[in-house]
Amino acid sequence: MTAPTAAPPRHPIRAGVTIWPQVGSWQQIREAAIAADRAGLDAVWTWDHLYPIVGDPHGSIFEGWTTLGAWAEITEHVSLGLMVGANTFRNPGVVAKAAVTIDHASHGRAWLGLGGAWFEPEHQAFGIDFGSGPGERLNRLEASVGAIRRMLGGEAVTLPDGGPYRLDGAVVRPLPYRGAGRLPIMIGGAGEQKTLRTVARHADGWNASGPVDVLRRKAGILAEHCVEVGRDIADIECTFTRQCVIRDDVQEAARVLRAALAANGRAYEPSPDVDFIGPPALIAERWRPYLALGFTHLVIELPAPYDRETIERLAEVRDLVARG
Repeated sequence: MTAPTAAPPRHPIRAGVTIWPQVGSWQQIREAAIAADRAGLDAVWTWDHLYPIVGDPHGSIFEGWTTLGAWAEITEHVSLGLMVGANTFRNPGVVAKAAVTIDHASHGRAWLGLGGAWFEPEHQAFGIDFGSGPGERLNRLEASVGAIRRMLGGEAVTLPDGGPYRLDGAVVRPLPYRGAGRLPIMIGGAGEQKTLRTVARHADGWNASGPVDVLRRKAGILAEHCVEVGRDIADIECTFTRQCVIRDDVQEAARVLRAALAANGRAYEPSPDVDFIGPPALIAERWRPYLALGFTHLVIELPAPYDRETIERLAEVRDLVARG
């Protein structure tokens, strides 16, 4: 039987940036977030890592939740979130409290992003239990997201001994800024058996990356999981991540991307199936096949030194795609 495909998009066309919190100074990171807000973008995201995941693992990196708290005070329009939070780092009740705090500080602009976590060196260095393997970490993610969803809805949540977490009548007050249950949850990852099932059960948003053919398969599997749990995949805002540099000349865009990655300790390996580089019309053309699969929200990677021209022109790409 042919896997179902994603339904026609039910969400507005959005574009945002993931500001890498490594290598750059706090002033640069601050200014990049303000620039994205003023440029009319829809969302600003950052990582949740304790060590850099590109280049030198002992290099400079800022912590994710506190970064969002600072951004909440200096931005006015963009949504804010982790792309995505490391579920292993924190008790789910603490995560819910942190997210609601950001939500109130930003007047309802928070997303609660979570993923299973994957970077073992930071867990070892900071004494955080990494679990026995990906399967265990994804079981923890399922338990955590289910508990968080209930707490954000106003419930008192108890998780018994023997599971990955223990909560004893935990409540979250205040409730989200817009009311009980109205703080969206974003889950990152594309594991077909566990992660996508958790997305289908609990998520308001999903983030993945890969070529069109890969994401077509993943969206089809997510649609199957949604049918199984009685949800419409169109209720989930599908986001995808790309490297992107906007310049009128493609070669100049490639040069800028190569220099930014080199500054972060990574060699640039051109990938026509992944990179969005060049003028806005070309990038919009590259986006449209993903839009046909339901991926309405483009999130671009923004490594230090945080290319300002790309920030300022990304909204033009979004608007071209929205116009069809």
